[in-house]
Amino acid sequence: MMFTKLRNRFLLVNLVSITILMLVAFTSIYTITYRDAYNETNRELHRLTEFYQKVPGGRDTVPPSSLTGNTDPSLGAQTGNTDQLPAGKNGGQALNPASDLRPADKGEGPPERSVSFQVLADKSRTLTQTSSALDLDQDQEFYETALQKAISAKKDIGQFTLDETRWAYIVQPTRDGYQYVFLDVSAQQAILTKLIYTFSAVGLAMLLVIYGISRFFANRSIAPIREAFEKQKQFIADASHELKTPLAIISTNADVLLANENEPIRQQAKWLHYIKSETERMSRLTNDLLYLTELDDSRTAMIFSPFDLSESVESIILTMEAVIFEKHLSLTYDIEPNLMVNGSNEQIKQVILILLDNAIKYTNPNGTVTVSLKKQSHGVLLSVSNTGEGIAPEHLARIFDRFYRTDASRTRKQGGYGLGLAIAKSIVEQHKGRIYAKSVVGESTTFSVQLS
Repeated sequence: MMFTKLRNRFLLVNLVSITILMLVAFTSIYTITYRDAYNETNRELHRLTEFYQKVPGGRDTVPPSSLTGNTDPSLGAQTGNTDQLPAGKNGGQALNPASDLRPADKGEGPPERSVSFQVLADKSRTLTQTSSALDLDQDQEFYETALQKAISAKKDIGQFTLDETRWAYIVQPTRDGYQYVFLDVSAQQAILTKLIYTFSAVGLAMLLVIYGISRFFANRSIAPIREAFEKQKQFIADASHELKTPLAIISTNADVLLANENEPIRQQAKWLHYIKSETERMSRLTNDLLYLTELDDSRTAMIFSPFDLSESVESIILTMEAVIFEKHLSLTYDIEPNLMVNGSNEQIKQVILILLDNAIKYTNPNGTVTVSLKKQSHGVLLSVSNTGEGIAPEHLARIFDRFYRTDASRTRKQGGYGLGLAIAKSIVEQHKGRIYAKSVVGESTTFSVQLS
């Protein structure tokens, strides 16, 4: 449950962070695109304004009084019969887009692909004339509506939607009133709208993909934490179990002493010896636990120096020869001289002692212990072998775990707690080396240490 919450929290933080980054990125892209389109539209409107100023019927060439029909001089707007107008779609002169709208001074047409039109209004902003660079099939009401939308916006430049078409406009004052130029920007608006939909679809797809990837890596990231947590729980349980046994023995023997308080100490010496023995076992256990803790905490503070590994191995063998002789075991060794390694001499000696002691404990009567130290291409290889029952394959991968024992009852009789190999592994890993075991059940077991 705890790790599920941790994983979900990791996923939530990851997705929120990525979502914010995507929103910032997409918003930036959209803003830049929108501003580019807006600026391009404004430049196009200004070009169209200049174009319409030069064509016949522009703001300076066609006065309001040129409209056909009765006019109101005060408004400058058509109030008579519009049927008297020449055939055309505008409220003033009929203009031929192929001829009438060419500039008088240049042989240039309107800006390419521009769907646009011009509306002239008097000072009271009443429509007086329309003209278009293309033959727009629109009636008078369309131009009136466009003009009213531009007037109601109360801006000199802006946009509005009319008949499902997006129009941009610009207003400039003229001698007789105002010139309104309108430009169809539906294509640009469609691009911006499509960009939003594209961003939304891509963003959603990316979030789904990122969620799957994040979930996969979150599970992989949490796996070592889960394993370490489980090992810690097991470590605490094992340590508590190991401490509980000697404490129970000490408590029992103390109760016996108290129950026979009138007897002399000499007659109760054996109970005191039991208490002392279990106290020493607890002391060894706590010392090993503290040593493991110190090893974990001092990984970055180790001071290494070159030393003669061959001499270290031989010195440990000499100290253990008496024990081997007492157990009626055979000892053979092959040590190459003058093999130098870089590290802590005292800690490596402890590794050798642990492996040799472990081999002696688990060698059958009249068995053989073999020690070998050889030079390799990239370092040295130390091997400690013993004949005996061997280790089953299912135990080989875990024998270096703290408190792990293949035969708990036998190990306890021999005074072990399952910490020796864990200490050896920790020391070897500090030296950037490798320790591993191979075994043939019923025949032999070999522990090997590779150092550079």
